[in-house]
Amino acid sequence: MTGSGVDDDHGWTERLAWAYGLTAPDPAERAAALDRLASARCEAEAALLRLNKAWLPTPRLRFKARDRAAARRAYDEAASRCLPEALWSRHTCEEINTWAGLPFALLFLEWEARYPQEWTQHAKAWGTKQSLIRELATADHDDQVRTKLVDLVDFAVQRPYRCKDREYVRVARAVDGDELRDRLHRAHDSGNSWAQLHAGYVLWLLDHTEVPNTPHVWRTWLAGTRTC
Repeated sequence: MTGSGVDDDHGWTERLAWAYGLTAPDPAERAAALDRLASARCEAEAALLRLNKAWLPTPRLRFKARDRAAARRAYDEAASRCLPEALWSRHTCEEINTWAGLPFALLFLEWEARYPQEWTQHAKAWGTKQSLIRELATADHDDQVRTKLVDLVDFAVQRPYRCKDREYVRVARAVDGDELRDRLHRAHDSGNSWAQLHAGYVLWLLDHTEVPNTPHVWRTWLAGTRTC
């Protein structure tokens, strides 16, 4: 089976290596990756349509189970070559830090962070963003993944709020340390008004781990900073 949730690093790279172009600084390289994504999306949508049709009532009942199984395999294969679809089939019992798809989960979030307009236009999936951030908010990552997560928190505090950015506080608490705090202090001391507010709030939450990160807490903290 070649479903995106069950094979190894090589299988993921073979199917999705082109996706690294989505975060490339070269616009031409990103455009090529976006074209590849559009093609993969068309194939996945066509496979999903065939899968849905396989479940329609038909007098050929004796062929139905076989047709449905074939349609499911075809869809799984097409989805495994597309983002964010490839990220949807991870087994819930599988630890994310040992998941072969982890590099592409990080890539998906980095793409949203670096090129939010392109991400929104071509692969908007707020629920996927939220679930990935929540699952990545664990302390047992290796140094390379921790560095990526620190980068993502830094991206989030540097910009105007986007949907589900609040979830990055979970990540900040999971990877709290000198590197993250240095980045947050630099953002807080910058001339970027968004970064000053967001970084200040995250630093305050890191020092008050007992406080939940809720809209009410954010509004209360914000009101306090404006009356100081």
